[in-house]
Amino acid sequence: MKISIITATYNSAATLQKTFDSVAAQSHDDIEYIVIDGASKDETIELIKKNESIISRWVSEQDKGIYDAINKGIELATG
Repeated sequence: MKISIITATYNSAATLQKTFDSVAAQSHDDIEYIVIDGASKDETIELIKKNESIISRWVSEQDKGIYDAINKGIELATG
């Protein structure tokens, strides 16, 4: 069974690596990891690009807040 993990983020470069490390440490064989960024102005995008090997899909664009971002992630999810 595929499991989808969605992270909604905005200007989270200071803490996002811990989230990426946690996802990378999961032992389930079929994980889909989706990151939805709200057009961050800090180094969040660079951090996402650095961790693309564990990210299935990511989007960076303005949204209407965390609920909008999560809903975008749900629409992209296949698990």
